[in-house]
Amino acid sequence: MNARLLLTAIFLWAMFAVRGQDMPAPAGADTLVSFVTVYPGSEIYELEGHSALRVRLGSGPDYAVNFGLFDFNAPHFVYRFVKGETDYMVGAYPWRLFVESYAGTGRRIVEQPLNLSPEATRRLLSALSAQLTPPDNVYRYNYVLDNCATRPLGFVLLAAEADSVELSAPTPERLGHTTFREIMRYYHRNYPWYQFGIDLALGPLIDRPVSRMEQTFAPVSLEEALAGSSLAGEAREVTEGAPGGAACGPTPWLLSPMAFALAVFLASLGVTVRDFRTGRLSRGFDAALFGTYGIAGCVVTFLVFVSEHYAANPNYIIWWLNPLCFIPVIFLLTKSTRRIVFWYQIINFAVLIGLIFAWPFCGQSANPAIWPLIAAEILRSGRAIAGLRNNGTHTHNCTPRTNRQ
Repeated sequence: MNARLLLTAIFLWAMFAVRGQDMPAPAGADTLVSFVTVYPGSEIYELEGHSALRVRLGSGPDYAVNFGLFDFNAPHFVYRFVKGETDYMVGAYPWRLFVESYAGTGRRIVEQPLNLSPEATRRLLSALSAQLTPPDNVYRYNYVLDNCATRPLGFVLLAAEADSVELSAPTPERLGHTTFREIMRYYHRNYPWYQFGIDLALGPLIDRPVSRMEQTFAPVSLEEALAGSSLAGEAREVTEGAPGGAACGPTPWLLSPMAFALAVFLASLGVTVRDFRTGRLSRGFDAALFGTYGIAGCVVTFLVFVSEHYAANPNYIIWWLNPLCFIPVIFLLTKSTRRIVFWYQIINFAVLIGLIFAWPFCGQSANPAIWPLIAAEILRSGRAIAGLRNNGTHTHNCTPRTNRQ
């Protein structure tokens, strides 16, 4: 089935075909509820997998309850998504459609039946019925605290009248990943540019140590945590797939953020050495460097002060990337305003040096690639201070100025 048509069909089912009243809460052992885990895919939003519930009403309907639906056609969808107003929907639709939506992508699907009493099952289906009824079927998604894995787990624990459950220990390859960011880095290890963006965008709130329960924000981690617990029975494979999912292979190092950052640093070092030798201040290079940092700084500033994304504020990266980076681009164009650039570069140089020394104490984990990029800016700030200290008398893009008799 064409993927786009299939997704459209799923959305229509979720929005119109299945309402809360279509999912009764019958008594009896013939109603089965399972946790379903879809292993990672190749798209960036699939890298940690996906979770859902499967509800089989005896010999009757067989539903997938999906907590990860969203409407691309909602008003101002892109802006609201960027701002952090990520309103997701809960929908129920035929289990067959759910499986077919992943069967052709090589993603493994694992089902774990839940060990719930008939009374707990009734409570769970009653809660799901209420959640499926508009407007309660819309919730504010949070990628680590309230997502497609944590929300159904919360419903199950509430129905089982359990505040928590004894979960299996992390698998050996995931031992040592004790913060949200470290877990993200594990699942994003073949997508370094995606992780680089996350490391720039999110601050220290995702760097605190998390409990085993909190680690289940990643669906595959939830599946592993439930294995062997009293809450879930023996898992079975619904569709075959690679144990690690269908993510792409590793990114070559030469195409990684670190390789790019080192190239920027070496270019900055080479230009700075040449400038000192020739008495020039390479305004074109500085415009490209500081302009790029300024654009990134606008994004970081928006996330910190405007967006509602969890962990976007505080973010100490803003001391490096912010709109003030545009000052050397704008004010270096005219001789009368170069003193502004001079004083900006003195302050910027001091702030960047201070940031390097203060970083170990701020509680925020940095992507290693930021350090060569910061070093490149320090080099250019130092060169600008030296070149502009005499009120811009050495700011040429051609040959050094000579005195004429």
